[in-house]
Amino acid sequence: MTVTQSLTDFVANTDDAELPAWSLHEAKRTLLNLLAVSLSGSQSEGANPLLHWVQGEAAAGNATVIGTGLRTSPGNAALVNGFLGHLQDYDDTHFPTVLHPTAPIWPAVLAAAETSATTGARTLAAFVLGAETACRVAMSVHPWHYDAGWHITGTAGVFGAAAGAGRVLGLDSEALTRALSTAGTLAGGVREVFGSQAKPLHAGHAAETGMRAAVWAQAGFTGADDIIGGRRGFWAVLSPNGHSEEALLGDLGGHWELRMNGLKPYANGVVSHPIQDAVIELRNRHSLEPEQVEAIEARVHPLVLELMNRAEPRRGLEGKFSFQHCAAAALVDGAGHDAQFSDAKVSDPLISSVRAKVSATVDADVAEDEVYLAITLSGGERVETHVEHATGSPDNPMSDEALKAKYVALAGEVFAPERVEQLFDAVWGLDEAPDVSEVTRLMAG
Repeated sequence: MTVTQSLTDFVANTDDAELPAWSLHEAKRTLLNLLAVSLSGSQSEGANPLLHWVQGEAAAGNATVIGTGLRTSPGNAALVNGFLGHLQDYDDTHFPTVLHPTAPIWPAVLAAAETSATTGARTLAAFVLGAETACRVAMSVHPWHYDAGWHITGTAGVFGAAAGAGRVLGLDSEALTRALSTAGTLAGGVREVFGSQAKPLHAGHAAETGMRAAVWAQAGFTGADDIIGGRRGFWAVLSPNGHSEEALLGDLGGHWELRMNGLKPYANGVVSHPIQDAVIELRNRHSLEPEQVEAIEARVHPLVLELMNRAEPRRGLEGKFSFQHCAAAALVDGAGHDAQFSDAKVSDPLISSVRAKVSATVDADVAEDEVYLAITLSGGERVETHVEHATGSPDNPMSDEALKAKYVALAGEVFAPERVEQLFDAVWGLDEAPDVSEVTRLMAG
């Protein structure tokens, strides 16, 4: 078999009962997290262009757009829901690739399941296998692909969306190979657009493309036998400086990359999370006020400066990719929710004054979820801390209780408490549900 066929054979032929129990529990957690951040995102001004567009499409109303009264085609729903899921950069992240698995995959799986009366248990299993596909594709090109400028959520996410939707539709390995081929040839997204609405569009495009590729494959649409490993396939064209077949195919069903996925406590680029943890810890421990602070200095993983070195962000979305703004907002507000990344917060004089005092140096020995941070005070005193594993990282995961608190806070921006609880219960009991209709009904808004 080709490289791609080996992967699709695993996805198509793994029995639901073979999946580890923790993976199905994690699928529920990721769905709850996606719904929370998407509901909040649906109320954002940044969502309006796509919501107005989909409303004007007059497409067949078979699938639900999260947090709205809109029903549209499955492809459009996957696109908009994927966009909403990544709009605030509050969704989950796979370590070390910084792939965001849920935003491309759950919207594709939900759209396919909503239109095919798939059981809740099978839907959860489809997400697990789709997410594992995306994470393994991402690992197979890490770090060369991302370093070249590709946004891995869009490029690897499209394979996971096709695999997850294809699993819902019951595609065999041959049809699933064709689905991944169609999805893979449409993979895209470059990092230059970070800090704009085009970044979450990558997740939406991946969800839509993967879902449609699965539907088309079910109808007989043809594709290449090895879109990943072929002579002019994904590896050769989008990661010419390196790839790993072992990372893609090694110990399938034994080793799970999904275990390396983490849920976010802050609504910004994940490599800044150790800095925010550290600043908030020192702020609270020493009762620090912004006027006391002379300097904030961090020793960080190389990705911090690669991804988030924006000393003077111009708008809220850019602030999500400024470690300087993340640290300043953490000191001033003691938080890093979406409210800390509005246009007003980015231009706030107090936060701006603190932002100018933030610096970082790269240390290759510092892990992606780690930081050494010191704050120098006006009297010359220096307070320090070391965050070994940031909150929400695989080695310091968000608890179910903390996840529910995040969900309740964000979903409560849209729904009354009773409905917030009903949707929570529907997700938590999805493995026993005959289909996903209760979840999609309650998430509609």
